[in-house]
Amino acid sequence: MADIQLGCYTIKSHGAKVARLHMYDWIILLLLAVIDGLLNIIEPFHRFIGKDMMTDLRYPLKGNTVPFWAVPKNIYDLHHGILGILYSVLITAVITDAIKDGVGRPRPDFFWRCFPDGKDLYDNVTTGVLCHGEKSVIKEGHKSFPSGHSSWSFAGLGFLTWYLTGKIAVFDRKGHIAKLCIIVLPLLTAALVAVSRVDDYWHHWQDVVAGAVLGLTVASFCYLQFFPYPYDADGLWPHAYTLQLAEARNSGIANSFSVRPPTETEEGEGQGGIALRDTSPILDTMESGRRYGN
Repeated sequence: MADIQLGCYTIKSHGAKVARLHMYDWIILLLLAVIDGLLNIIEPFHRFIGKDMMTDLRYPLKGNTVPFWAVPKNIYDLHHGILGILYSVLITAVITDAIKDGVGRPRPDFFWRCFPDGKDLYDNVTTGVLCHGEKSVIKEGHKSFPSGHSSWSFAGLGFLTWYLTGKIAVFDRKGHIAKLCIIVLPLLTAALVAVSRVDDYWHHWQDVVAGAVLGLTVASFCYLQFFPYPYDADGLWPHAYTLQLAEARNSGIANSFSVRPPTETEEGEGQGGIALRDTSPILDTMESGRRYGN
């Protein structure tokens, strides 16, 4: 039987198979998008806002420095990378908007949302605010905690950081510190987006910190659902791809395939001191079992 090279899982050869296997994942993804849309339609909780509280809520009403729309060969790798980052962002969006509606914390610029003409009015008995601003602007003013820009940025760019860490083998123990500089860039970008929310007086600092922790946590769970830890020997490719290789190797139809690039060892091993690692731990186990079974 002719050998088959397993390095080429393309959209043409395996795209339909991958789409069928993950059909329900895409359906759930669409449902998450619908749920998030509904959470943005419903009215958030209106917590009591008294006259004495307005001191911290009189910041200017400004536009967004970072607009909402700007927040961010192998079919298995391509599909799982796209699906993973979309799940990361949408799960974060649903959690963020659900908390926003439940908490109803006023934004730092709430005074100008409530009283756009600067003439404040309060209830004589409760001293609660009697807003006369635009309803949609006031509604948005009750959605300070947590920061959506912050959580979505860290969800998307946090996932990208995990992805790049695995792809460029940051933890390969070779001491290339420049790789760390590469993976820090997405996190720095997300941090600057978060800081802009405080600068624009749309959020308190606690809002952006909570959003960052939420987004990065969800990103981590979503990445590890599809990919191994970046320091793993098979961290270059998603779980599904490695398992596909293992199944093919166990069937005896594949060439030896290197999951990671060759690793350097001591002088005398292999040719020129380079030991070529042609299998992953998973494939080694499958291969050894097949040898002893024959």
